Amino acid sequence: MADFLPLEAAIEAHLYDGATVAFEGFTHLIPHAAAHETIRQGVTDLTLMRMTPDLIYDQFIGMGRVKKLIFSYAGNPGVGLLRRLRDAVENGRPRPIEIEEHSHAAMANAYEAGASGLPCAVFRGYRGAELAQVNPNIRSVVCPFSGEELAAVPALRPDVTVIHAQKANRRGDVLIEGIVGVQKEAVLAAKTAIVTVEEIVEDFAEVHPNACVLPHWTVTSVVQVPGGAHPSYSHGYYARDNAAYLAWDRIAADQDSFDAWMAENVLKAKPDDFAVRVHSLGGGLQ
Repeated sequence: MADFLPLEAAIEAHLYDGATVAFEGFTHLIPHAAAHETIRQGVTDLTLMRMTPDLIYDQFIGMGRVKKLIFSYAGNPGVGLLRRLRDAVENGRPRPIEIEEHSHAAMANAYEAGASGLPCAVFRGYRGAELAQVNPNIRSVVCPFSGEELAAVPALRPDVTVIHAQKANRRGDVLIEGIVGVQKEAVLAAKTAIVTVEEIVEDFAEVHPNACVLPHWTVTSVVQVPGGAHPSYSHGYYARDNAAYLAWDRIAADQDSFDAWMAENVLKAKPDDFAVRVHSLGGGLQ
């Protein structure tokens, strides 16, 4: 059965220097509160993986906490590039990082392989693409039945996966509604899983049969953090804060403005601030 912990205690118990961590979310339910708490606690030398790294990974990188990034598409959604990531790759500021770039299909299949206990993912992909020329972990195998050449990548098995979801019940089962990326697979592939949620309820009423429910035995710790996905959105609770994404392009443009923003909004902040930020959107938590 999953433990129910405050965010500070969950991060302190399960995140550690040198860990391989997936803070997963796909356009929505991105675990910003958990990422900020990890930064506040000074966890460093991380290998971060994610299908679509955006603001929180830019923040980890700009704080010098990342040694390697495994990803497919990195950017500020709807705005442009990640400026702290680009500075780290091109100029080694504030520290050089190693990058391992994949396609979305490769990342999804690699998480699935990890969740299934397989050593690698085999799929049709990378035909005509040049990523294999710069990523030695993209290889090929020949199907023993058809003779077809297929792409192969190592399975992804995070030490820790962190996601955000709408609800958990008292047993620790987790309900995810709306757009679901690879959160389920990333949790099942991980040794440890932390799930922050908007609310804890007695049980899930009138759940659609196609809803994604992670049973309590797949989750290590559940943390109630209302607003914990802001500035991304939580389907049924609050909308995406588009202004925050637009502002980030200016904030992250140079190291000084980045450092000032992080000091005020992350290092001096606390988990409860996320609910306040969501309320400031107008309408607040639904």
